[in-house]
Amino acid sequence: MELMFIIWSMFLCVLVVTPHCGKATKDIFILAGQSNMAGRGGVLNGKWDGNIPPECKPNPSILKLNTKLKWEEAHEPLHADIDVGKTCGIGPGLAFANEVVRMSGGECVVGLVPCAVGGTRIEEWRNGSHLYNELVRRSIESVKDGDGVIRAVLWYQGESDTVREEDAERYKYRMENLIENLRLDLQLPSLLVIQVALASGEGKFIEKVRHAQLGIKLPNVKCVDAKGLHLKTDKLHLTTMSEVHLGIKLAHAYFASNNHHFNYTQVS
Repeated sequence: MELMFIIWSMFLCVLVVTPHCGKATKDIFILAGQSNMAGRGGVLNGKWDGNIPPECKPNPSILKLNTKLKWEEAHEPLHADIDVGKTCGIGPGLAFANEVVRMSGGECVVGLVPCAVGGTRIEEWRNGSHLYNELVRRSIESVKDGDGVIRAVLWYQGESDTVREEDAERYKYRMENLIENLRLDLQLPSLLVIQVALASGEGKFIEKVRHAQLGIKLPNVKCVDAKGLHLKTDKLHLTTMSEVHLGIKLAHAYFASNNHHFNYTQVS
């Protein structure tokens, strides 16, 4: 009995409580939606100005899954090899990741999986579509090496659904469908989804889509409101600093969720 107590005491001595983002495990976030997630900050007349705010600087603790499904150090423009139809600039992804690392005290490896494509309606993300299949494929590949955990999907989309009233009215149903399908196909029934409520739109039904986004009450679905963030002169895309502010807001929403917790990590 005494021997068992000694063995158990030794085992407890190698356990420490650390934030869930440990160096041994990547905390993976899926970035999906359309152009404001892909990032148009600093893009003018089809060219990106190359300005990278301090909040978006590369960090060895922040990785990106590239188009070849390999992890590399993340850098702006984060979606340049994913959203290839348009010029990409600053989005919320790197500002989000840097804030997550900062708030974790630097004890965090963040893996970003860019999947956003500009100009896409939510119907184009339906189960079985090319965009949906790519989202699922890249998400699954991101954890194949066994040293990562998908923590959340960050979703910013809907501007294209403000053009037709029918799309705006069906947005809530389609978004809930998307969430449920993703949870099923990724085998993550409690997958955290943090969606962004629109700040702009391509059409006149912005408030209808916003109402749908704010009205989703599925468990573990959070909403960050982009309303009030500054837009570029096109009145559609967020400015560079608005993308930065949004990324930080998303990070705070993540830390306020139940997915931010403490794990026991064994130390050798």
